[in-house]
Amino acid sequence: MSIQKNSDRKNLDQRLHLMPWFVQQFIDYKRPDLSPSTLLEYIRDYESFFGWLRAEGLSTADSIANITLLDLETLHMDSITGYRLHLTTRAEGTNTRVTVSRKLSALRSLFHYLSQIAEDENFYPLLKRNIMAKVEIKRIHKPKDTAAKLKGKILEDEELLEFVGYIYEGYGRDVEANKQAYYSFQLNRERDACIASLILNSGLRVSEVVNLNVDDLDINNKLLYVYRKGNNDETFKTPVYFREQAKDDLALYLSLRQTRYKTPKREKALFIALPNGSQEGKRMTKRAIQEMIIKYAKRFGKPYLTVHKLRHSFATDYYLQNDIYKTKEQLGHASTETTEVYAHLTDKTMSEAIERRVES
Repeated sequence: MSIQKNSDRKNLDQRLHLMPWFVQQFIDYKRPDLSPSTLLEYIRDYESFFGWLRAEGLSTADSIANITLLDLETLHMDSITGYRLHLTTRAEGTNTRVTVSRKLSALRSLFHYLSQIAEDENFYPLLKRNIMAKVEIKRIHKPKDTAAKLKGKILEDEELLEFVGYIYEGYGRDVEANKQAYYSFQLNRERDACIASLILNSGLRVSEVVNLNVDDLDINNKLLYVYRKGNNDETFKTPVYFREQAKDDLALYLSLRQTRYKTPKREKALFIALPNGSQEGKRMTKRAIQEMIIKYAKRFGKPYLTVHKLRHSFATDYYLQNDIYKTKEQLGHASTETTEVYAHLTDKTMSEAIERRVES
């Protein structure tokens, strides 16, 4: 089982007991279809909504667990409008449009289940009136809009190789005067360059990189086996290919993995960190990889570059040479709608390529 998925499942089970019984029933209904991390997001969204109900006096329950179906049935449209305003203008750290849309969608899913699917002992719906059926949720993520936001903020063409090369050499020259930063660079540059190279040559998500074990790597066939997002079959790992460029980077890092990071034989993780003062290495965390990429990106002159934008960089480059269906499979997208982002991203690239061909 994925490390992150296992952690999310434990967290989900702990928090689920604090929910009303009908939410627990809904989550159990959804378990076969949704990952623990998605269900955990649902729980967080319901905690926010139920907490607001109690704060506004729309429920007299002494705890979230004791909120009733009647509390939900007697909500007015003004109440939902008030909650939307709370999320966008009054909540601490006001939410983006995307976040508000997601929170309202989570409520719609719950209310739909209670009013259309779940039944009481007399075969009547648990919820007699569904106020959320009246709420229109506009689609926020349009591929073209997402592409517009990404343009100019990913690596293109030669930059993919240049960024990996910078991690190997350039960063060291830039921080040579800082003894602590230089020591860390010398210790980790092969590992860090390998991680960046692997993402730029396979399109893996950061969670997939974190969960990789040594046994998941077939370096000769340029193949990895990963737990993919949305796949709830925890006995199956999806084969994902990586490009030739990453092969040498992986081989170099593997030659150093055990000795440099004092990796115990019981540690299966592919990518290892050796914390200060620690006697042995352990699996790198998601946050450590994210912060590592940001550190190099700033010095490289691309401060907006993140680990997820490395995935976008690969996907854009890959799409230029393959069709949308191959790109979808390589990235592990649930539908081609998500992959359409790269069709829009490559519009400019394709037009520039045509112009270069004419000029030559």
